[in-house]
Amino acid sequence: MWKEFKEFAFKGNVLDLAVGVVIGTAFGKIVSSLVDDLIMPLMGILIGGVDFTNLTLSFGEAHIKYGSFIQTVINFFIIAFSIFLFIKTISRFKRKEEIADNPPPPTKEEVLLAEIRDLLKEKQQGN
Repeated sequence: MWKEFKEFAFKGNVLDLAVGVVIGTAFGKIVSSLVDDLIMPLMGILIGGVDFTNLTLSFGEAHIKYGSFIQTVINFFIIAFSIFLFIKTISRFKRKEEIADNPPPPTKEEVLLAEIRDLLKEKQQGN
């Protein structure tokens, strides 16, 4: 059983996942700081200093904090958009590397042109 656990725990996929979680957590903190410290104050200026987190409805003893919910939804969309831009940028760099490492195969036209070129060379060498 110990051997099976070691094989599972030290597989590349598990270690990659662990690294991904740690980096994702750190990146989440960076994005949260971006939202809380930079974007939301700027949005507050643009919308006249409205702070959604203080909006509430009261029904007797119950307080419904719908403003906090609105703020959380806005934060989610900003964070999701930031992550989307980050992943898109990384994917663009990876795509460029893959294209540089693996040029696309020649098209049918290129293959035919190469055959014609080779035939012409053979014909000229034969004369």
